[in-house]
Amino acid sequence: MLSRRRQTLRTTVYDNGPMTVTSDLKHDPEFQRHTYKLLAASAVLLVVTGTVIFSLLENWSIVDSLYFSVVTATTVGFGDITPDTDGAKLFTVVYIIFGISIIGSFLDARFKKATYRRANRIEQTEQPDR
Repeated sequence: MLSRRRQTLRTTVYDNGPMTVTSDLKHDPEFQRHTYKLLAASAVLLVVTGTVIFSLLENWSIVDSLYFSVVTATTVGFGDITPDTDGAKLFTVVYIIFGISIIGSFLDARFKKATYRRANRIEQTEQPDR
């Protein structure tokens, strides 16, 4: 069952010994909403940037570039479209590294948001009416 009280994390600071650090931001709904929006915007920016750059480097259509950007960033990698120029290949390496990080973080935040909502609904249904 979720609790609304302040949660703490235990951490060790080597020069001062054990110390308790509050993690209010991690559990603050406003902070989580802001983080989710930032990650969603980063994911959209990643796909738009990839679409534009692949279109310019490979002379692909916008649809093909968008398709390749999404397939690459989500690590699906069908292999039906591949970059031919050295510049596009080097950009793809960097794009994959950033894509895995950004898309992975976005999906993690999305699933946490959905889990948080479900847990709140369950908590609300378990509480007796006052």
